[in-house]
Amino acid sequence: MARTPLRSDLLEQITGRVLDGRLPAGARVNEVHLAKELGVSRTPLREALIGLADRGLLVSAPGRGFLVPPFDVGEARRLYPLLAELEALALRWTSPVELAGLPDALDAVSDEMAQALADGGDLSGLDDRWHALLLSRCPNPHLLRLIEQTKPLLKRYESAYFAGDGHAGESIGEHRRIAAALRDGDLSAASAVLVANWVKALAYLGKDGR
Repeated sequence: MARTPLRSDLLEQITGRVLDGRLPAGARVNEVHLAKELGVSRTPLREALIGLADRGLLVSAPGRGFLVPPFDVGEARRLYPLLAELEALALRWTSPVELAGLPDALDAVSDEMAQALADGGDLSGLDDRWHALLLSRCPNPHLLRLIEQTKPLLKRYESAYFAGDGHAGESIGEHRRIAAALRDGDLSAASAVLVANWVKALAYLGKDGR
């Protein structure tokens, strides 16, 4: 018997469909079809959709149900600096002793990213893992929850605009600089490069004004 997805599973599965374009920007969510596809009834599905609307990943439109928001370059320009500062804050709130144990593991993930780049693979999951590891010692669960809720909003733009090898290579280099700064105990430098790592991505926004 197939297991009914938990609410967290539903949130993850619907989020994945938004991020990979199966639920494209500007589209209305067909609740009947989606419920059948996910193997759930309309009630838990609607609860999950409401939760994602509360987080900004979907929009609740009276008379039209739930919509995937269209891409908005202005939103991207607001989200990147916001997430940059949130991650830098999480880094600054982490004990230096805890941070000292991270550089080798961070570099190992960077090595995997470099290999994936050379092989033409997808770096998105590895990049997520690198950032999650960087923040894994932060003792503030409220800040981490805010970061977790903000990232999917930004990931839509990552998928749409920033697939170029040039950006990926630069990002890996910045990841290595952050690890090196932490190894040297220079939290200020690590935070500065982390902010630059996020904000620099704005230069890769599509030039067609999307």
